[in-house]
Amino acid sequence: MSGLQTEGRGISGTLLEVTDLRTHFPTERGVVRAVDGVSFTLERGKTLGVVGESGSGKTVLSRSIMGLLSPRTTILTGSVKFAGEELLGRSAKQMRNVWGSEMAMIFQDPMTSLNPLMKIGKQITEPLKIHLDMPADEAKATAVRLMRDVRIPEPEKRLEQYPYELSGGMRQRVMIAIALACGPTMLFADEPTTALDVTVQAQILELIGEQQRDRNMSVILVTHDLGVVAGHTDEIAVMYGGRLVEKAPTTELFANMKMPYTEALLQSIPRLDQASHTRLTTIPGRPPDLVNPPKGCRFAPRCAYARDRCLEEEPTLTPAEGPGHVFACFYPVGSDEYHERKAELAQRSQTSGVAAGTGSEGGL
Repeated sequence: MSGLQTEGRGISGTLLEVTDLRTHFPTERGVVRAVDGVSFTLERGKTLGVVGESGSGKTVLSRSIMGLLSPRTTILTGSVKFAGEELLGRSAKQMRNVWGSEMAMIFQDPMTSLNPLMKIGKQITEPLKIHLDMPADEAKATAVRLMRDVRIPEPEKRLEQYPYELSGGMRQRVMIAIALACGPTMLFADEPTTALDVTVQAQILELIGEQQRDRNMSVILVTHDLGVVAGHTDEIAVMYGGRLVEKAPTTELFANMKMPYTEALLQSIPRLDQASHTRLTTIPGRPPDLVNPPKGCRFAPRCAYARDRCLEEEPTLTPAEGPGHVFACFYPVGSDEYHERKAELAQRSQTSGVAAGTGSEGGL
């Protein structure tokens, strides 16, 4: 099967359309529902941030869309249309015409994703030779240009080095160069700033943004950190327990978030205006068991605002007032029920604090 037709990359319009995507893994314990009915669209040249805790299904979602999961160990259903063509059901041989030249991924850990026994130059030129049938000299020249594009100093020297000879930031830049080598229309960035210091994180995110603008790529940025996607995405999709629980334009989400889980993720980010050594806010409990997910809302066992209905009924995505904003919650942030429950919790906390203080004084 030939590659996809994506001429006219400057034209706006829907590039990716995912409908009721389900990725299940049969195991001895039962079926793991890693992605369980996710739907969304992505426009050409836009960036979608996919956010959630570890185990929420973010990475599996990306790999399912790209067709990187083995059909022997995976049950995939739903629809993934890229540039109007269905990808789900294609074999690995058929997808080779798509990988690299149309879709590419920056993997989470460059130290384990790069081949430690192969020089950097060969790892960048290999896809150029395979996908674009580029001669060796031209592929090397292109590799040097790509390394300059991603701001790697002394690119000719770096081509002859091995991954272990580079810093973490440099290895991540090499991964970006490899992903961009064949000029893809869509780029998946799976936790591209993991294990990097804050300064390098900012540089990597800005670099991806620059390359996106220069090439008019669509980008799906996968991360657990709402702070990372705040200034680098057009839309944000929040995942929990394998499902989409909130999706909105980035500015709308931060101004008017509805899902208590989204609020909890935001509150768990360290703040610069807090005093040094301030205790970090955490989300109590643990993510749901995707073999036996809880009845009702999957976040309910950990949600401070959950009520009986949340434990019995499963909320569906509901439109909010803002354009393009949907959420799955019976008692969303800002609702009367939300404020009532928040007042109850505050009163309970105050009462507990007074009782604890009284007990301490009585013991003196």
